[in-house]
Amino acid sequence: MRTEKSAKGRASAAVMMLAIACAAGLPRIAGAETVLRIGMTAADIPRTLGQPDQGFEGNRFTGLTMYDALTMWDLSAADKPSVMIPGLATEWAVDDADRKKWTFKLRPGVTFHDGSPFNADAVVWNVEKVLKQDAPQFDPSQVGVTASRMPTLASARKIDDMTVELTTKEPDSFLPINLTNLFMASPSKWQKLFEAAEGADAKAKSQAAWGAFAKDASGTGPWKMSSFTPRERLELVKNDKYWNKDRIPKVDKMVLLPMPEANARTAALLSGQVDWVEAPAPDAVKEIKARGFALQSNEEPHVWPWQFSRVEGSPWNDIRVRKAANLCVDREGLKEGLLAGLMVPASGTFEPGHPWRGKPTFEIKYDKPAAQKLMQEAGFGPGKKLSVKIQTSASGSGQMQPLPMNEYLQQALAECYFDVQLDVIEWNTLFTNWRRGVKDPSANGANATNVTYAAMDPFFAMVRFLQSSMAPPVSNNWGYINNPKFDELVTKARQTFDPVARDAALAELHAASVDDAAFLYVAHDVAPRAMSPKVKGFVQPKSWFVDFSPISMTP
Repeated sequence: MRTEKSAKGRASAAVMMLAIACAAGLPRIAGAETVLRIGMTAADIPRTLGQPDQGFEGNRFTGLTMYDALTMWDLSAADKPSVMIPGLATEWAVDDADRKKWTFKLRPGVTFHDGSPFNADAVVWNVEKVLKQDAPQFDPSQVGVTASRMPTLASARKIDDMTVELTTKEPDSFLPINLTNLFMASPSKWQKLFEAAEGADAKAKSQAAWGAFAKDASGTGPWKMSSFTPRERLELVKNDKYWNKDRIPKVDKMVLLPMPEANARTAALLSGQVDWVEAPAPDAVKEIKARGFALQSNEEPHVWPWQFSRVEGSPWNDIRVRKAANLCVDREGLKEGLLAGLMVPASGTFEPGHPWRGKPTFEIKYDKPAAQKLMQEAGFGPGKKLSVKIQTSASGSGQMQPLPMNEYLQQALAECYFDVQLDVIEWNTLFTNWRRGVKDPSANGANATNVTYAAMDPFFAMVRFLQSSMAPPVSNNWGYINNPKFDELVTKARQTFDPVARDAALAELHAASVDDAAFLYVAHDVAPRAMSPKVKGFVQPKSWFVDFSPISMTP
């Protein structure tokens, strides 16, 4: 289906003029230092205390900048998939006699921004900040965005100053990948803040210390916090003592500005108030290019879906309905019309050619007659529509253009006898609701949720959604999928340590999920970002993340 622009899209010119006027009020940075100013899609600065919120946009801007993890992603190339590489750990190995135990060798000579050393004690401290409830530094506010991303990690033990042992609840070949999400904050800095904090008891003092830490953070990353104004701006300066000399930033300062509305971001770029914007307004792409700005994009492992409720009474429990929805969407029409080419149509989490694609028998494509036939077999038709309710956001990390995209789906599915209601809420609230699940009152009666997901690793791509034990509050099985075949294949993949055999098991799992129409698969993001011609040296990797270190600014 090729649809006209929404009312919002038709009004974009007026909004653009207003946004330009508003953008003129943004402060300008003067002086000899080189500064990179970025307009984010987030409505607020992601949390800065070590475990960011706001999804992977938080990790991109306040995680990977100020902090490092034991393992990290290689973000240096645009023409090949990003792979996991050593970070603060130089090597690791699972114990062949007990595959629940891993040994990690740590990188020597690394210091936190406050000058304190990174060592095994720091690793144990950071594991316990999210796993050990009686640890002084335990912070419940960091648990949800961390523990759900490494659900099998049970404990950490110091072997010597530069060696730690990590133990999982069950054999888990995914652990090194999961650890890319555990950022190392400075225990010494936190301890000083804790000792100076006021509070009625240790728990209150701990919360006060984390609050103070967020305003004056200390990690080991290539960027250091310089200035922080919540909801307004975060200023980072280069860490010229960073342990990887090749990744010391080439600009002096990076300024992050929350700009959740696409037209406002675009206006700020065109008026010179920022140098870079995430997800520019699609209907402004021609103007952006015509005025000499660069538009960068690259297919990345990131999926824009509807995730279905599978609890008793859900309209999505009928596989004919799930398949009909997948067949009723003209993804090419969405791509070439509303999104100005800035997407890749999705026929699953992984496309043909990926080692985890497998051989699904259900072909996800645009076939409206087939969709209508399935709906009629399920008991619906022109005189009897199926009511469904989708919870989404108006903006947010990886959400692309969520409101107009969902309005497109609303119109498309209406032709296949669906009556789609939209429940539009704030992005960070939607993301929080994701782990609460469809049974929680926060779902507000919705039987589907629209939260995009990164697909860089097996856990993030499939396991957290498909395994029954990942239902809330453990992880992101929002709809309570409970499929014994999925569980069997997850266990098989997780306990397979040979890479080739593990890929084969993951391919089986993916094919099974597509054949079950586990999601409404719509699009793969291409991470469009527009930037001033002054921005040089940027590499757009095949990843949700970005390395800001190589970027320079011309006068």
